[in-house]
Amino acid sequence: MTTATTPVRSFIHHHFRHFNARTLVDATDAYRKHLDAGGKMLVTLAGAMSTAELGLSLAEMIRQGKVHAICSTGANLEEDVFNLVAHDFYRRIPNYRDLTPADEVALLASHMNRVTDTCIPEAEAMRRIEGAILRQWMAADQAGERCFPSEFFFRVLRDPEVRRSFQIDVRDSWLHAAMEAGIPVFVPGWEDSTLGNMYAGHCVAGDVKSIHTVRTGIETMIWLADWYMRTAAETSIGFFQIGGGIAGDFPICVVPMLRQDLQRDETPLWGYFCQISDSTTSYGSYSGAVPNEKITWEKLSVDTPRFIIESDATIAAPLMFADILGW
Repeated sequence: MTTATTPVRSFIHHHFRHFNARTLVDATDAYRKHLDAGGKMLVTLAGAMSTAELGLSLAEMIRQGKVHAICSTGANLEEDVFNLVAHDFYRRIPNYRDLTPADEVALLASHMNRVTDTCIPEAEAMRRIEGAILRQWMAADQAGERCFPSEFFFRVLRDPEVRRSFQIDVRDSWLHAAMEAGIPVFVPGWEDSTLGNMYAGHCVAGDVKSIHTVRTGIETMIWLADWYMRTAAETSIGFFQIGGGIAGDFPICVVPMLRQDLQRDETPLWGYFCQISDSTTSYGSYSGAVPNEKITWEKLSVDTPRFIIESDATIAAPLMFADILGW
């Protein structure tokens, strides 16, 4: 295990001694141990982590081979690219808690879509990428070609016209880093996103003739199962979950699907588990469920190192990544 002292590691090991803070330290050390033993890591992205610019640290994690697959919501997939092409047009509203309904209507009239304290500009971000990706959808549709959502976004990122619009260092885009590294980006429930809604609209309008031009969620699970079986045949796979929802629940279920539904009993369980979440444990909550519950679903074993950090992921995840990266 790497034990060199770095500024971030020194800080968190000195100050983060108890409670959630100590769990962050333990989970980080276990993540590093998992990698040092040759393990791989799948990272899931829920919430608005791309608008929070997690790419500032996640992209480097991908480049350094510390993340080997991503499972993202459709929103995080597109919002990384929105930030890439329209960063200078975003508007921050520090006093967002004081906004009145009339203030919100004014933002709507300005075509500024608010995510907590950050407004995404519709014209410069959403409509610009809509035009670029529509060209890709229509070309694939006419050629009878079908691709996953992330594959269409990779094509957009390679588009010279789009590249001329980049407003931040491309090294701060986690999706661009994933494309360059050639790691899979699984996007379950992609239709629950701005571009997913736009795609439905273009299907209704007849611009895209086949709704299956973008490959489906069931095909995404099949792709994930193939990746898991091939990767797990060589090494242990860990599961690092940011937030909850479909980005986390979808990929973790690949193990019981393989073991129970396909009766492939030799399929290894996840070899590491950590979730950062501000959801509380309650009746029927998935996002707030403690990791031990996953043992009953045959996702984790009693020996799987497992952690839940009840904190804001926009604070906890960059700290963990910085420690692992040796910053």
